[in-house]
Amino acid sequence: MPQKKRPRPLRILLRVLCVLLAVILLAAAALFVIPLTETVSVKTAAGSADWMAKLDDGLRLNEIVLPGTHDSATQYSQLAFITKCQALSIEEQLNAGFRYLDIRLGFAESGDRENAQLRLMHGFTSCRRGPMPWSDTLLLGDVLDQCAAFLKAHPTETVLFAVKYEHVTAPLEEFETLLTGELKQRGDLVLLTDTLPTLGEARGKLVLLRRHRDAAGLGPEAGVSLRWPQQDDGKEVSRHAEAVDQGSYRLWVQDRFCYGTEDKWSAFLAGLREPAIVPEDLSVHFLSTKGTAAYGHPFHYANALNPRLLELPTEELRGWIIVDFADAALAEHLWSANFS
Repeated sequence: MPQKKRPRPLRILLRVLCVLLAVILLAAAALFVIPLTETVSVKTAAGSADWMAKLDDGLRLNEIVLPGTHDSATQYSQLAFITKCQALSIEEQLNAGFRYLDIRLGFAESGDRENAQLRLMHGFTSCRRGPMPWSDTLLLGDVLDQCAAFLKAHPTETVLFAVKYEHVTAPLEEFETLLTGELKQRGDLVLLTDTLPTLGEARGKLVLLRRHRDAAGLGPEAGVSLRWPQQDDGKEVSRHAEAVDQGSYRLWVQDRFCYGTEDKWSAFLAGLREPAIVPEDLSVHFLSTKGTAAYGHPFHYANALNPRLLELPTEELRGWIIVDFADAALAEHLWSANFS
């Protein structure tokens, strides 16, 4: 019986190239195409853009049940399958009723340090202005423009601007000085203070919250301290909210972002129900998680966790509650707790 001929080297090479092409196409679909389908409702609930108008001016911000978004600027982020945490733009989030923005900043790629700009980031990846990989980088000025337009149209509201230095390529002092300088150029738009203001003081303004130390010694112009140790231990899953002294107030944070769905939900509930939290404290409760893998898929966890939050009675809600893939229904459920 005649033996079959061995495949020629060219055939082997073609097969290898076909396999590589298939892998590349699958990776492209996962990283770029699939995230385009990960959307939320853009329908706005009645009163969502002005819900703070009904609150008393004398309330301190820590006394308000306040909806927020995690990695707020990632609607169009690089490697979106693992980095996209929101499907709405900043403008859409504000109109939906969210008032806490999680802003991750790094230096824009430029060799010109004298004219440096800050870009929105998630880890080592950049956020973009549009869905295409070649879309322009989203800059701090772009986000400030959206916040300014919203506050001009809705002067009873406030925007809490929680800044984290995400991709460290220069000294913190340089980052902090550049950030504060750009904010000060916005004039009365920004409230720079180192203590939690009242709602009356914050209306119509963007309030800077900093997740870094005041390395440049700017004092009140550095913003309100909002710092906590990274809660990335996914092995000890019984932990939830922890208290951190901020000098002028006590902060409680639950940000267990390496927990799976059930452990995360348990930590979230335990943080909300922590008996040691008193009205004078600020508590911040993250429902967002990447799960137990090195690189997670935020949309998967948001789909599992957000419906549970919608079913949670408003009497159990307190503090600032931060979510992935936010929509107006979630925002309304949270801010309505202030009027229960």
